[in-house]
Amino acid sequence: MQAREAFSCKTEEIVPEFLAGTILPVYILPPTFWFQTVSPCFYFLMATRIHPTAIIEPGAQLGEGVVVGAYAYVGPDVQLGAGTILHHHACVEGFTQLGGKNEVFPFALVGSMTHDLKFRGGRPGLRVGDRKVFREYVTVHAATKDGEFTVLGNDNVLLAYSHVAHDCVVGNHLVMSSHAALGGHVVVEDHVVIGWNVGVHQFCRLGAYSMAGACAKVVQDVPPGLMADGNPARVRTINKVGLERSGFSSADLVLVRAAYKILYREGLNRTQAVTRLSAHPQADHPWMKGMVEFMRHSQRGLTAGNTVHEHAGP
Repeated sequence: MQAREAFSCKTEEIVPEFLAGTILPVYILPPTFWFQTVSPCFYFLMATRIHPTAIIEPGAQLGEGVVVGAYAYVGPDVQLGAGTILHHHACVEGFTQLGGKNEVFPFALVGSMTHDLKFRGGRPGLRVGDRKVFREYVTVHAATKDGEFTVLGNDNVLLAYSHVAHDCVVGNHLVMSSHAALGGHVVVEDHVVIGWNVGVHQFCRLGAYSMAGACAKVVQDVPPGLMADGNPARVRTINKVGLERSGFSSADLVLVRAAYKILYREGLNRTQAVTRLSAHPQADHPWMKGMVEFMRHSQRGLTAGNTVHEHAGP
């Protein structure tokens, strides 16, 4: 008890960044010690700990304070950053690099081989940032082509049974609800929320601060700050609650709504909408610039909106 109190510090102050520090020797602890209760902060100050039933393949690199639970598996080409925790029966395999303080829950599979039938061997991989949560039965696949990577940023939460396919590029602060799935090559920008059972078609792009509502079938790009819902998905309105929670001011929301109305309420095609946004009095605002760039680089086209008579709100 005294030891636990002595290490009651903040983990952010003692855990280095991705794979920082020296790789420590691995200690396989007896079950009598493994099941003792210690504070989360104490984990990071200890040497790497592995349950005696876990399998760590030769060649795997484990950073300081890594914890590997019962019957978990770590492949030979895996790097686990400092403070990462693998719960019992978790699996990290393939050419996979996990940053610091990630947490992989039971029966999640991270870094497995692509489902893409074009796979021809080589060493494609997966790169994951820091502070990611992979809940139960999550699957994340490596890229398809040799030397390429599926990429996930920092501070993402993937809930149970969700799936990230090959060659996806996911930014930071994603919340992905249970049973949702990203097809191959999907791009997800920062601060996106994906609801329960959402399916995102391959090569689609979800703009920053956007949201896909539960059970949505997303087959085209969702612009930044907007909310898509339905099957097939349509843009319904701005993601007001999500934007407010992220610190957007009332003035910011007015600007987001103005962009939404230009895109979806004035009957313009994409070229016309870009022209109107570029001529807006606040066209130099970072949000307006970002919206214009998103539209110009859209490969699959933008998710359709409601028709005029379907709009109930202003």
